[in-house]
Amino acid sequence: MGVWKKIEPPSLNDDEKSVQVKTTITRHEIRRATSEIALEKELTWHFEKGACYHCFSWGDVDSLTYFRVIVKQQRIRYALISTWCMAETDIKEIFSWIEKGYIGRVDFYVGEIFKGSYEKEYRLLVELCGKYGCRLVIFRNHSKIMLLFGEKFDAAIESSANVNTNPRSEQTVITVDSQLAFWYKDIFDNITPFNSDFEQPPILDLTRKSD
Repeated sequence: MGVWKKIEPPSLNDDEKSVQVKTTITRHEIRRATSEIALEKELTWHFEKGACYHCFSWGDVDSLTYFRVIVKQQRIRYALISTWCMAETDIKEIFSWIEKGYIGRVDFYVGEIFKGSYEKEYRLLVELCGKYGCRLVIFRNHSKIMLLFGEKFDAAIESSANVNTNPRSEQTVITVDSQLAFWYKDIFDNITPFNSDFEQPPILDLTRKSD
């Protein structure tokens, strides 16, 4: 996360150089960094409890950028992501946050087409969810919702966008409200998975707190 910077090599004579490194980034990473910078310029850095932030993007905005803004503000004890499909790069980034201790656990709820149409991404999710004890639920899903339960505040992100990047305009609302976040969590906790081949861990019981 953060702003990409060009790193200049030290000024050394040819006989003093032991290694040289060239850093490259993908087009997806460039779009992600650009959208992150643009969003941070528009949003209040410290979110207020009870506030709603309505966002409209004109394409090439990674929906995970909204999630990332909250991860930067606080440690997340639990998160839930509901999406029709997901990109491989986003999956890897989310689990890197678990490895770094930014997030305790993330549960995933995806559409019924995900396993067949996004086989590579599905296999990756199965592997990582099994490794880190996360739920991976397939059902007749087209909702795009991300829930974050943090040390400072809870929030619900409601969007037209899947967890990927596309050239279309999307609308997103970030609501900093514990009751709304728990209202959504209760709904997803009671969904029966289609994917009986994946051993689901127990549903995480969170302590409810008032805003």
